[in-house]
Amino acid sequence: MTSPLSGHHVAVLMGGLSSEREVSLVSGRECAAALERLGAKVSRVDAGRDLAQVLSALKPDVCFNALHGEWGEDGCVQGVLETLGLPYTHCGVLASALAMDKAKAKAVLAAGGVVVPGGGLFNRFDVAARHVLEPPYVVKPNAEGSSVGVFLVFEGANSPPQEVVAPSWTFGEEVMVEPYIRGLELAVGVMDGRAMTVTEIVPTTGFYDYDAKYGEGGSKHILPARIPDHVAEKAKELSERAHAALGCRGVTRSDLRYDDINDVLVLLEVNTQPGMTPTSLVPEQAAHGGVDFDRLVLWITEDAYARGGAGGIARGSETSGQGVR
Repeated sequence: MTSPLSGHHVAVLMGGLSSEREVSLVSGRECAAALERLGAKVSRVDAGRDLAQVLSALKPDVCFNALHGEWGEDGCVQGVLETLGLPYTHCGVLASALAMDKAKAKAVLAAGGVVVPGGGLFNRFDVAARHVLEPPYVVKPNAEGSSVGVFLVFEGANSPPQEVVAPSWTFGEEVMVEPYIRGLELAVGVMDGRAMTVTEIVPTTGFYDYDAKYGEGGSKHILPARIPDHVAEKAKELSERAHAALGCRGVTRSDLRYDDINDVLVLLEVNTQPGMTPTSLVPEQAAHGGVDFDRLVLWITEDAYARGGAGGIARGSETSGQGVR
C-alpha cells in the first residue's frame, strides 16, 4: 500500500528567529518525524534570513510551517512563501499578522461579536511608572506568544512591573495591559472552521507561563474541561467565531478564561501556529476526537496542498476533509 505522502517533498520550517525558537525546534522535529512516517521526503529547514534562497534551492512541493512567534507567525514568513509561490500550512499573511498583534486582533474580534478583555496599549515606561489599571491586571507584549514577557500584577501590589523598562526588554515600546480575569484557563482547537473540544489547563506553578506550557509537568490538561455544558458550547462557539473573524484557515487554537463564580467567559487570543510538541494542546484534542498525531499532520499538510493548487494528496482517503474529525 502506497504511503499517503509518497513522492512528495515537504520542507519543515522550524527554529527561526523568535524568542520561541526552542519550542519551534521541538514542534518541527515531531512534525518532520510524522511526515517521514507518512512517506514524505522531508527537508528540515532552520528558518533564517536566507529562507527564500534556501527554499529556492530545495524546491519543495509544500512547506510545513512549524515556526512560532515573531517573523514565523506574524505574516512575514507567509509573505516570503507567497512570493515564492509555495503552498504552506496554517494561516495566510493577513490572518497571521492580525492574530499576532493583540490590539488589532481584539478590535477585529470585538467587532465580530467575540467577548474579549478590556484594557489597551500603553507605553512601557508609563506602565512601569504607575498602575495604568486598577490591580489586578496583566501586562504582556503586544506581539509575542507562549506567555513570553507576561506579568501578573495582583491586588495590593506596591508597584507595577519594572521588568518592562529593563535593558533586557526586547518586546517593543508598547505593551498590552488587561484586567486580570480570575477563574479557569481554557483552550479550544479549531480545525477547518470547527471546534474540537475544550481543555482545562491547571498549571502546577500557579500561572500558565512559558515553563508551565512547555516544561515537563508544568501543567495538567483536563480533557474535556470540568465546566458546564453551556459554557463548553459557548467556548467552542466563540473560538469558531474568532477563527472566522480573523480569516484563519487550517488549525488554530483559542485561549479563554472562565470566571466560574460570575459565569463570565472571555476569549484572550487566537494562536495561528499552535504548538505541535508532546505537551501541546491541539494534538491532545485531536487524539481525543480519534485523530492520532500522524493523521493530524497529514490533514494539515493536505489542507496546504489543496489551497496551493498542488494537486492534493490522497483526496479520496479517509484522511481527507471530514475523515479526520
